[in-house]
Amino acid sequence: MDKIKNNWLDIALGVLMTVNLYIVFLWVPNEKSMGAIQRIFYFHVPSAWVAFLAFALVCVASIMYLVKRDMRWDLTAGISAELGWVFCTIVLITGPIWAKPVWGIWWTWDARLTSTLVLWLIYGSYLIFRNFIEEPETRARLCAVVGIIGFANVPLVYMSIRWWRTQHPAPVMGGSENSGLAPEMWFTVLFSFFVFLVLFVYLLSRRRQIELARAEVEQLKQLIHD
Repeated sequence: MDKIKNNWLDIALGVLMTVNLYIVFLWVPNEKSMGAIQRIFYFHVPSAWVAFLAFALVCVASIMYLVKRDMRWDLTAGISAELGWVFCTIVLITGPIWAKPVWGIWWTWDARLTSTLVLWLIYGSYLIFRNFIEEPETRARLCAVVGIIGFANVPLVYMSIRWWRTQHPAPVMGGSENSGLAPEMWFTVLFSFFVFLVLFVYLLSRRRQIELARAEVEQLKQLIHD
């Protein structure tokens, strides 16, 4: 039954991603000044939003672990950090690809880009801790602290283009200026965000299932050896 359910989830996610690619590359019109390169926006911005949500989940799960001392919360935090780091990597890759033809440079050390890089490094360090600390409870405690403190950089990244004058474009949502997005562009970026969010939840769920099954196998091995 679980296999059938997973197969349907695989198909549904595949359909959503296919529709999203069609909308991004064939349906939504080009932006007037930047042209086709602006389509990276529909991957760049949703990836950033999902990364922020993933790191928020790391923070919440880390707090819950410290309160409950339940390793399942630590597992959720670790998986969410992995996925958030991947989405943050997508942000840092798509950003320079978009910047080069528009700004004429791959990278500039403005507040938004620099704070995003710092966020990526924080959670990269978090993942290194998880791989190099062997004792489970010590690893969980230290990673929980890093996950909670590291999340403090997320509001800084979000607010950087509001607090400082940067080369990065004005915020799309919640900014003081009109974003200038046509309705079709709004629909596309929100639909892309929905698809990326579904992808995140799907990967989190499947990865968690695998890790829980692995833990059960290890427990059975221990019982056999005893």
